[in-house]
Amino acid sequence: MSNTTSAPVCLGKIDIRAAGLRCKMLVGDLNGDGRMELLLAQPDGGIDDRYVPHQVQCLTAIDLLGNVLWQTGTPSEHPGGPGSDYPVQIYDIDADGKLEVLCVMDGRFHILDGATGRAKAVYELPDPSAHDCIIVANLSGGPHPQDIILKNRYKQMWAMDKEFKLLWTHRGNVGHFPWAYDLDGDGRDEVMAGYDLLGPDGQVRWSCRDLSDHADCIWVGDVNGDGEAELVIGGSVTVMYDRHGAELWRYEGSIESQHVALGKFRADMPGLQIAGLDRIVRGNENGKDGLFLLDGEGHEVWKEDRKSKGWLTIIETIRGWDEGRRDYILAYRRGGGIRPTLYDGEMNAVVEFPADGYVVHADLLGEGTEQVIIYDDETASVFASRAIDWNRAPSGIPLPQSKRLYSSTLYPGGQI
Repeated sequence: MSNTTSAPVCLGKIDIRAAGLRCKMLVGDLNGDGRMELLLAQPDGGIDDRYVPHQVQCLTAIDLLGNVLWQTGTPSEHPGGPGSDYPVQIYDIDADGKLEVLCVMDGRFHILDGATGRAKAVYELPDPSAHDCIIVANLSGGPHPQDIILKNRYKQMWAMDKEFKLLWTHRGNVGHFPWAYDLDGDGRDEVMAGYDLLGPDGQVRWSCRDLSDHADCIWVGDVNGDGEAELVIGGSVTVMYDRHGAELWRYEGSIESQHVALGKFRADMPGLQIAGLDRIVRGNENGKDGLFLLDGEGHEVWKEDRKSKGWLTIIETIRGWDEGRRDYILAYRRGGGIRPTLYDGEMNAVVEFPADGYVVHADLLGEGTEQVIIYDDETASVFASRAIDWNRAPSGIPLPQSKRLYSSTLYPGGQI
C-alpha cells in the first residue's frame, strides 16, 4: 500500500450543535435554492437496537452556512446510538418538484415539507414495529417511485402505495436494507429483500441458497459486462447472482462480509470490481477488519493486512470526487487512528482527510464533483478535491435528489 496522498481542500466548517447528540446526517436541496442543506436526525433512546428499531426523536435542517432553517421535535440529552438505521429519508414523494422529509416519529409515519418542516401528511404505521428503515420504490408502475417499504429489524416488511394503503407484506430473512430495482425492465421494481427476490406484487420469485445469518448490504450493476444487471450480496459471504437467481460465483475468503461496494476501481480490468470489508475479529477491543477487492468473476485481487485495531469500518463507492473517471473506495469509522480515507483499486490511500467522524458525500453545489462532509456531535467539516467559492449566491435551480441520497442507510447498498 502506498502512502502517497493528495491533500483535500477544506471548504468550511458548520456548527451543528443545535441538532443534539448522536445525529445521523442526510443531505438534499430541501428549499430548492440550488444548494443542498443538511438534515440532522437524532434517534430515540432507551431501546436495545439489536432487536428494537429506532424512531426519530428530533429533526434539524441547517444550511451550508450554518443557519438553522427549522427543527421539529426536541433534542434529547440521552438519545440512542448508531447501532442500526434511523427511519428517515429525503425525497420528492408527491412528485411536485419539491423535496419532502419522510420519517417515523411518535409511532407514526410523517411526510414533512422539506423547506419548512411542517407536516404535509401523517399516517398510522401498518405495524407498531414497522420503522427500522424507509425504502422508496416503484411497485405500482407510475412515472416516479412513490411507494414506500417499511420493515422491522429482521423478519417482516410492508409495502404501501402513495396513499399509504397496504399493498402487501412479506415475512422472511429481510436483512438490513432491501434494495428496489427494475430488473426485468417492465417499469416496476423488484425488491431484493435480504435473501429473497420479490416481484412488485410481493411474491417470492427466487431465494438465495446456502447463505447463513442475513444480508448486510445489496448492490445491483452490470458487473460482468453482459448487458444485464447482476446482484451482489454481502453477508456471511460475498455472492453474485444473475437476475433470474442463478448463482454466478461466491467469495468465501472472508470471515464476515459486512460491506460491499461496486465500482470501476481498476481501469486495467474488464467490467466492474467489488470492494469489500471483512470483519475478521469483531466485538472486542482487539477487533480487526480489512478491506478487500474482487474482480468481476469473484477472484480476490488484494486483501488488506491491517496492523491497527478497529473492526467497525464502513465503506462506500464514491464517484466524481475529482474530474477523473476512476471510482474510489471511501472508508470511514475505521478506528485505530485511521481517519476517513479514499482508496484506489490498487489499495493506495490517495486521500486522507484531516478530520474524523461519520461521512456523507454529494455534489452539494451542482458543480459536477462531489464533496465529502465529515461530522461529529459539534461540527461538520466540508472537503473537496479543489477550491470552490463556498459563499457565492445559489443558482435558484433545485438540485435533483439521487437514489443514493434517498436511500440513506447505515448499511450502504446501491446501483451502478
